[in-house]
Amino acid sequence: KSVRYCSIKCQKEHRPQHKRACKKRAAELHDEILFKQPESSNLGDCPICCLPMSLDEKKSTMMTCCSKKICDGCVYSYEVRIFEQKLERTCPFCRQLKPKTKDEVEMNVMKRVKANDPVAMVQMVIRHNKTGDYGDAFRYANKAAELGHVGAHYHLSCFYREGEGVEK
Repeated sequence: KSVRYCSIKCQKEHRPQHKRACKKRAAELHDEILFKQPESSNLGDCPICCLPMSLDEKKSTMMTCCSKKICDGCVYSYEVRIFEQKLERTCPFCRQLKPKTKDEVEMNVMKRVKANDPVAMVQMVIRHNKTGDYGDAFRYANKAAELGHVGAHYHLSCFYREGEGVEK
């Protein structure tokens, strides 16, 4: 409302003078709302720089210690800092030492799964899917979906579409 009137009568008398301009402005406002880019995606924001995460999953890294996805820009700048200052390699988010072996990575992911972390559960879905263990993959996807993870819902839809891990 860009114009204020002293009364409803005054507003009704003035309406013919600005009706066309009001309709044009209403259409502009509708277009602005309709075509405005969202401030964030369902992936959320990087927990370090607070910028929206890229929809391209390859441009972010999941840390197995805390299950946080961090944009590659923050990971890169942190790696540069570690190299320049000759620091020990730690997670950019929680500062826990980075795992040195695949067994340590697996142990971290399982610790996060036991803590009901849906991001870690989706990682388990992907791992079990690659090995062909669709039953366990389905169970992890179902649990992560119950916890509200959007990606888990996608994986569940794939299981039902392909008929893998579910009753036919």
